This record gives sequence, C-alpha cells and structure tokens, in this order.
Amino acid sequence: MIKSIEKVIDLGDGRSIVIETGKLAKQADGSVIVRMGNTYLLATVVSAQEAKPGTDFMPLSVEYREKFSAIGRFPGGFQKRESRPSDYEILVSRLVDRALRPLFPEDYHADTFVNVSLISADKESTPDALAGLAASAALAVSDIPFNGPISEVRVARIDGQLVVNPTVSQMQKADLDIIVGASYDNIMMVEGEMDEVSEAELLEAMKVAHDAIKVQCKAQMELVEMLGKKPTREYNHEENDEELREKVWKETYDKAYAVAKKANPNKLERLNDFSQVVKDFIEANYADVEESEIPMDLIKKYYHDVEKEAVRRFMLDENVRIDGRKMDEIRPIWCEVDCLPGPHGASIFTRGETQSLTTVTLGTKMDEKIVDDVLNRSIDRFLLHYNFPPFSTGEARPYRGVGRREIGHGNLAMRALKGMIPADNPYVIRVMSDILESNGSSSMATVCAGTLALMDAGIKIKAPVSGIAMGLITDTKSDKYVVLSDILGDEDHLGDMDFKVTGTQKGITATQMDIKVAGLSYEILEKALEQAKAGRLHILEKLIETMPETRADYKPHAPRIVSIKIPKEMIGAVIGPGGKIIQEIQASTGTILTITEEGMFGQVDIAADNKEAIDKALDRINAIVAIPEMGKVYKGKVKSIVPFGAFVEILPGKDGLLHISEIDWKRIEKTEDVLKEGEEIEVKLIEIDSRSGKLKLSRKVLLPRENDKSK
Repeated sequence: MIKSIEKVIDLGDGRSIVIETGKLAKQADGSVIVRMGNTYLLATVVSAQEAKPGTDFMPLSVEYREKFSAIGRFPGGFQKRESRPSDYEILVSRLVDRALRPLFPEDYHADTFVNVSLISADKESTPDALAGLAASAALAVSDIPFNGPISEVRVARIDGQLVVNPTVSQMQKADLDIIVGASYDNIMMVEGEMDEVSEAELLEAMKVAHDAIKVQCKAQMELVEMLGKKPTREYNHEENDEELREKVWKETYDKAYAVAKKANPNKLERLNDFSQVVKDFIEANYADVEESEIPMDLIKKYYHDVEKEAVRRFMLDENVRIDGRKMDEIRPIWCEVDCLPGPHGASIFTRGETQSLTTVTLGTKMDEKIVDDVLNRSIDRFLLHYNFPPFSTGEARPYRGVGRREIGHGNLAMRALKGMIPADNPYVIRVMSDILESNGSSSMATVCAGTLALMDAGIKIKAPVSGIAMGLITDTKSDKYVVLSDILGDEDHLGDMDFKVTGTQKGITATQMDIKVAGLSYEILEKALEQAKAGRLHILEKLIETMPETRADYKPHAPRIVSIKIPKEMIGAVIGPGGKIIQEIQASTGTILTITEEGMFGQVDIAADNKEAIDKALDRINAIVAIPEMGKVYKGKVKSIVPFGAFVEILPGKDGLLHISEIDWKRIEKTEDVLKEGEEIEVKLIEIDSRSGKLKLSRKVLLPRENDKSK
C-alpha cells in the first residue's frame, strides 16, 4: 500500500477537513485529496516548464468539474456522460481563479492548469467552499512558483449566528451567504448574497471567514513541512532591456501624466491620447529603423507600466480622477422605461459611458428552467442573462456567444435582484441585459436596469435595488490611498480593487470583491463600504425619480395567470387519459394549464392573455372537480340511448342514468321518441347509490304534473 501524508483541520463543531497527498495523480506537479464528510475533491496542478514565445501574461486555467458518479447518479441526455461545464461549475472555477491569479509572480508566464474534481459527495457538505483550499494545497505541494497558500470558506448567518462552512440543511435558514478567499495575511476575494444586511454585518462576516482561513493556510504550511518542501523551480520567462525600459520611462512619463491631468471624460479620446504618447516615442527614436527591427513588444510593455504609474500617481497627488470627477462622484445618469413595445417590461440605464438595455419576459410554469446538476436538481423561476457584445467597447470582432465572464456577471446581478421578487409571484421571470456601451460597472448597470424593467413589467418587487462598483488606488511607498466610487474600466484595470455592492435603502443584497494587492486593511474596506452606501443611495434616487412605483397592472400583452387549488384526487380527472382532457381544454379556450401537486391539493395555473379565456378554462375545471350534489338541477347532454332510458353527462366525465320512467309523467314506449343523442336537457339528481356511487336522474320532476294525460 502506498502511504499518504495527511493533515487534519478541526472545525471545532465535530467536523473536520482532511488534506491528503502522495496517493493519487502522482505524475502531476502537485495533487491532493481534500475530504469533508463523504465529500472528496481531487485537485491537481500542472505547469509547463517553459513559457510559449511572446507570452507576457499568466496563462492560468482553472477547471472545477463534478462527476455524476460522485453521488451515484447517471448523467442525463443520450450520451450518458459528463459534457460541457454547467453554469455552477463555471462559477466555482471563477471563484478559485480569482483568489489564485494575483499570487503568481508577475514574470511567470508558463501555461498552468489547475483541475479540481468532485469525486465523492454527500448531501450536506458544500464542495464549492472546499475547492479553493484543494487548489491551493495542490500548488503548495508542487514546485510551481506561488505566493500562497490561500483558502476559501463559506460563512452564513443562521438564526443570527455566523457559521463557517455550514451544511446544506443549515443554509435553508441563512440570511447571509458569502464565500471569502484569502491568504494568511490578506483577503483576496469575496462573493455572496444577503437579505438587506448592513455594512457592519458584512464586514463582521468577512472577519470571521478570514479567521477560519488562517487556520487552513497554517495547515497547508504544516503539510509542506511534513513532506519536505520541494525547491521552487527556476524559470526565466522574460527577456528585458533595462536600458530601453529606462529610456521609455524617461521620455514618456511626463507626457502620460499630462494626458491623465487633462481629465478627459471621453474614453476613446483619452485612449487615443495615451496611445499617441507611445507612437511619438517610436517615431522619435525609430524613424529610420525597419518596422520588423523595432522592439515593439518591449516598448508597449514598458509604456503600460509608465501609464499605470502616471495615472495612479496623478490620482494620489491631485485627488482628481482621469475623467475629472471627485473620488466619490458618480457619473451622470439617465434612465428610461417602457422603451420597447414587445417585451413585457423594458428599460435603459445609462451611467457615463456604460449602458444597459434590459428586458423582462413573463412566463408560465412551462418556462421554468430545469436544473440537473450533480448535487442540485431543482427548478429556477427567476433567470437573469447578461450579454456583452464586442461593439459595446468599440471592438471589431465577432461575438462568439456567452463566456465565463458573462455567466459570472449575470449571476451577480441575479443574486442582487432575486431576493426582491415576492413569494406569491405567479410568473417565471427572465431578465435579459444587453450591454450597449461599456466603460466600467456594466454588471451594476444591469442591476439598476433590471430593477426598472421589473417595475415596468408590473412585478411588485419588495424594494428597488441599485449597484455600484468601487475601486482603490494605494501608494506602495506610504499609507496613502484613495477609494473610488463608480469606477471606469481604466480605473479597474490600473487599480488595486474591484468591489461591487448592490442593495436597497435598507441594506446590501449582494457583493463581489477582487483585490489585486497585499495588505488591504479592514479600515480601507470599511471606508469603501460606507462610500459605496452613499453612492448606492444616490443611484437609487435616480431610479425612483424615473419609476416612483411599480406599474399598477401588467402590460396588455403580458400573460395573465390565475391559480386555483383542487383536491389531490381530482388531478387525474383534469388531466384525463393520456392528457386528453387538459389538452382539449387548452385548445378550446386558448389557455395554458399547468398542474403541480402540493401536499393534499393540486395547484392549477391558468395562463392566457385575456380574462375571457381564463374564465372559460375555470368553468371547465370547476365542472370537472365538482362533486355531484343530491337534489341539484344540472344541464346535461344525452350521451347514449338505451332500451331502459338514457345516460346523461351532467358534469365532465360524470354520467347518470335517466330511467325511461323518469323522462316524463306520461308513459313512454321508446326513449328515442323523446330524446336524441347529443341533446341538452335539464335533469335533477335524485339519488346517489351509496355503494357504487352511480347517479340516478329525473327529468319529469322538473315538468308540470298536469302533462300526465292518463290521470
């Protein structure tokens, strides 16, 4: 037997996490198993020995995948095997990637692949909270350069108490749910949703998470000591020209600073001005040199560093931003609702040079999204899709569909809004945001536009939600820093933090934070949250000015849905054999019917675009589920003639015998002399057989007695 090395992390509540290495996947550069209960994650990492020529970035690929065999299930579909990653797997991959990526050395450019696989699972342990720990541990036991370790934990507030890595059952009662990624010293990443909590409550949860992460980081360090730390591999992935670097800095820094100081609010003009600086440098120094001999890649690389430093220095020294705003100033906002006639709700939200066109579509139960992931088999009734076409940033390239970034941004906006949908909302809702212009904070524009579009659609949301993205510029040589409200794309790219916060007037509903520097204090985080609150409330005022309250009624072309409850035992009668009855009702009334079983009842949802159709369907259903009442008069249809009378349908699927002696007061020789099949007549229910339930009808009791000529 191969002996593995294990490190146990005691969670303090009877549970533990075990990190094991040396047993599986030994040809990878690093591999571990992380266990918690019956949940096992296998994490491997492999990095190429050399970087590909011309690579000047960190080509990191993080893949989180779940095996259906982990929970003893077959995959769906004809292939019966795992295929493309689900949205959930992509979101977990992003969580891990965002915590790992900033900690690789800036000059390390080798292709690096981190794979985390769920190979065993139970129904109570959440694997997404363990994936970051598994990935970091695999890196820690390898020789790959990495400034870790890190870990990730989930913190949820349950019955007022903050719980680390709660069970799935506990999560049902959580009003705050965040996943935090951090090193021993610094928080790197935060993402989660909450039920309108305060800034102080969010900060407290982050601190609890970081305390737990420190324990897990320490465990990884001790595991490495137990193994005997491998020497970090040597690499040289960059060729630099220090003389050229110095020349670029000397000749372009002041010019780049001057461009920043112009504080031009126009993105394209500002980019052109920055580009012109490097063009002038090349023209001044390489006018007589063949283009192929100009070290263009190095020049652009060094100039990027110049531009970054010039912009950051300008904001720190002048306390003014590159578009002329103050640090806490929000860009101009304009909004419009009811801007498209076709959708059930529509809005435009524009903030500076970022614009979202968002629509809402209202659907029935038949439009629900069926989720069939490894550990999650459920129904989604609130969908939010975010699209980011290249033209939104002026790029001339084809749009190849939804990528990981779009799934991540859409998920954040969905989490921001979904808690505001009322519990009694009868509709399946799809919100779709198309970003038409982008210069920072497009996911937050989606939240704002989504709020307006939902209100325009007549969805009585609990409260409007706004969102803002915060940035940070720090001085590495001092304690000086500035927190930026409503950041531009350039401020995100060149800055140290992207902190998105959404919420109502009452509190925060969702957040996402990525930090690119070490040493971010809780003092800075607290300031960022308070500044974000002021910005959120300012934006919320603009939304309320545009749409003071939700539309009083749905739009005329929106589907109407009426719900009724029927006895559970009557569900089959409404559906009919092979769905015959329900299909006939839908075809004859122009409605859509869906039935769900809820306890002792069946809920029938009737959807149509007009009240008359719904009323017709209601009458049909009520007739089917009605219980025949002794002594009641019914208008029935003669279904068949028999020698001893006729069978009359008084309710859908319910026939009664009208004996020949009960047709009239006078004597009748043949039933067909008086009645015909298909004829509608009034009859009275005079008896229900207590054993068989058979119905006996009378027509003559509704006729005047004097019709009897024999008397």
